[in-house]
Amino acid sequence: MSDCLFCKIVAGEIPSKIVAQSDTAYAFYDIAPQAPVHVLVIPKEHIATAGHVTNTHGGIVDDLFLLAQEVVELEGIKESGYRLVFNVGEDAQMTVPHLHMHVLGGRRMDWPPG
Repeated sequence: MSDCLFCKIVAGEIPSKIVAQSDTAYAFYDIAPQAPVHVLVIPKEHIATAGHVTNTHGGIVDDLFLLAQEVVELEGIKESGYRLVFNVGEDAQMTVPHLHMHVLGGRRMDWPPG
């Protein structure tokens, strides 16, 4: 999608600090981190939200989780623990309408969040 921020990042039109990537997914540091480790894992293909995932996206969704596993290894948070979060819609504070997984870690996470 030509006006999508994350599509522009994947295309290299907007700079990002890459953590890892695969053929179908891209991981980069969030510009407003909510934890010492805050990485976004996105599909390279534009999918608006988790609510738009269909049975044709199975391989892409698999790859998001596999890339997240690589991220937690690279960031050294695999053993201590981490949180994987998908926000969907305005009430969930989804600010970029492109499917993305937040990988959060590096500190103890409070529950409830906030």
